[in-house]
Amino acid sequence: MNSARFGLPMVYLVDDEDVVRDALAWLLRSRRLLSEAHGSAEAFETMLRQRLAAGAWPSAPSCLLLDVRMPGMSGLALFDRLVELGLTRLLPVIFLTGHADVPTAVASVKRGAFDFVEKPFSDNALVDRVEQALALSLQALTEREDARALARALAELTEREREVMQLVVEGKPNKLIADALDISVRTVEVHRARLFEKMNVKSAVELANLLRPGGG
Repeated sequence: MNSARFGLPMVYLVDDEDVVRDALAWLLRSRRLLSEAHGSAEAFETMLRQRLAAGAWPSAPSCLLLDVRMPGMSGLALFDRLVELGLTRLLPVIFLTGHADVPTAVASVKRGAFDFVEKPFSDNALVDRVEQALALSLQALTEREDARALARALAELTEREREVMQLVVEGKPNKLIADALDISVRTVEVHRARLFEKMNVKSAVELANLLRPGGG
């Protein structure tokens, strides 16, 4: 996983049993994955509030291994909170379930959970799913940062450069852009060059692709 742009991946563990948290942490270490353990959903939610208040989070590829049944706040209630916050792509959730909880876990997958793993689980199968969840998180982080970079670039454009950009994206040649804006072709060329530089593109096609929803 090429996550150098964002930092080392992190797997969050939420389970009320010490032995389970310790076993999961050891398993992840054996595959060179960092983990951070919490003994309750409430403890994780407290951490979550603090980190969100400090800025954009997560800042590195992350996923959450979450027990369904715990004293106090359940894993399902915590998952609902993550859904409300729109974090389930940045922080994919893998539920750890007992047999009786499988139907509930399946329903949660339909609502955006990444997967569920029934206890006792296969170590290799679980870590494989963790790595797939981290890859999804990396993709979501990349999309978030690309969208922010695009917004910053657009904010730097002058009003005239925005007008030129709109006509360039529509495929208009410089002469027609000049006529539409009542400026010289040379002035259009200057604006076009500055526009391409600010948007970090080399062609009208590249610019159009960048501005297309889901582009970048």
